[in-house]
Amino acid sequence: MSTLFTVLHIIIAVLLVVVVLLQEGKDPGMRGISGTTPDTGDSFFSKNSGRTKASMYSKMTAGLAVLFLITTMVLVFLQA
Repeated sequence: MSTLFTVLHIIIAVLLVVVVLLQEGKDPGMRGISGTTPDTGDSFFSKNSGRTKASMYSKMTAGLAVLFLITTMVLVFLQA
């Protein structure tokens, strides 16, 4: 049982790292000097509609983080 959760924990950890690395940064970088932002033409509702890639990655990150926490706690209880 412990081996199963260890393998699951490693898979979730790798997926969490990959999803976090796939996300775009919120910092405008050098474009922030001129005052322009990358989402200049987007309205609030079109950017936060829940169907964008950024929203999908955010939800996946939260879900994987919760699964990572659960598998960590299960592994701790199995070791005790």
